[in-house]
Amino acid sequence: MEPFQNDPTKPTPTKVGTAPVLDQDRQRQAQIYARIQRRLWAFDLIFGLVYLLIWLLTGLSKRLSSSLYTFASSQWSLVLLFTAILGGIYYMLDLPLSLYAGFVLPHRFNLSNQNLKGWIADQLKGLLISVPVAILLIEIIYWVLRIAPQTWWFWAALILVIFNVLLANLAPVVIAPLFYKFEPLQETQPVLAENLMKLAEKANTRVRGVYKFDMSRRTKTANAALYGLGNTRRIIIGDTLINEFSPDEIETVLAHELGHQIHNDVPILILFGSLVVFLGLFLSSICLNWGVAHFGFSGPGDVAAMPLIGLVLGFYGLFTTPLENSFSRWRESLADDYALKVTGKGKAYAAALTRLANQNLADVDPEAWVVFLLHSHPALNKRIQRALETDSIHG
Repeated sequence: MEPFQNDPTKPTPTKVGTAPVLDQDRQRQAQIYARIQRRLWAFDLIFGLVYLLIWLLTGLSKRLSSSLYTFASSQWSLVLLFTAILGGIYYMLDLPLSLYAGFVLPHRFNLSNQNLKGWIADQLKGLLISVPVAILLIEIIYWVLRIAPQTWWFWAALILVIFNVLLANLAPVVIAPLFYKFEPLQETQPVLAENLMKLAEKANTRVRGVYKFDMSRRTKTANAALYGLGNTRRIIIGDTLINEFSPDEIETVLAHELGHQIHNDVPILILFGSLVVFLGLFLSSICLNWGVAHFGFSGPGDVAAMPLIGLVLGFYGLFTTPLENSFSRWRESLADDYALKVTGKGKAYAAALTRLANQNLADVDPEAWVVFLLHSHPALNKRIQRALETDSIHG
């Protein structure tokens, strides 16, 4: 990995009220940071696949399930014990990589404000939420496998889609407050809050209000979003964005998010994601039927086949991720067009994207293959150029 030591005393070149300029020193750092992140992503992916292959090919999975029958009083407890051991060992082995990617690396590039105690606390909170949810879903999937071994993939996919919709609805009021403190923006910046609400009204979007959240407790990066579904939908803005961006720039960023609402991206992406899930579990069912005979599993519902399902979905994700990213980039481009049209502030949007590149250490001109494989948004240089060209046309 490339040696790098960021200078935290270096002045920020793009202050609110001045025309932001792309910081070339930051861009060189961003390219290094992006390369390291890609290597970590690839290593983590390969490690996960190898981990599952070892369990499957060595027969360790079958031996574990057989030994657990001694302790398990039912199929439900068997699935619970097997999942806890398989997932727990992986989590512990992968923990050093998670620590490096999530804590050490952001500090190395001066992107994090979080201390180690805070990072550990967030990890524990995440485990307390994700582990029960994951075990519940796996238990449901194996229950469906037992009662409908031929059509389990359809019912499991349907359950997962419904669960994802419910999670998107509940996340703003149940999960997010466990990690961030949300305050109504109206209390501190009423003019900005009113302008953002007017943008939402123009987009025929009902929101529960505009909220500022304390990103700065953890990171120096900036972000904003239209968050939630139905009666929990709200506009959220990181304090790091409010502190560094002008009101016009913030409006264009939020107009982009509202563009997703105008173009019905939430239901469209749910539908697209659902098709991906249904196809993935259908392929898993085919491979599972093959694996029952090849590896000597007792049936599709044999918990020992869990690593095989994980492998199938892992390889499936390698092929579908570029497709999903391409679809996402198309929708993001449409949202950019809406932001430029509804605000008429191309220069402000270009400035906002430039500030995001500088502040978030984002590579504005990644290689084409990187964008194709890994990016859910178009390259920032193309988005900035598009905003400037639109402003020039309307100007």
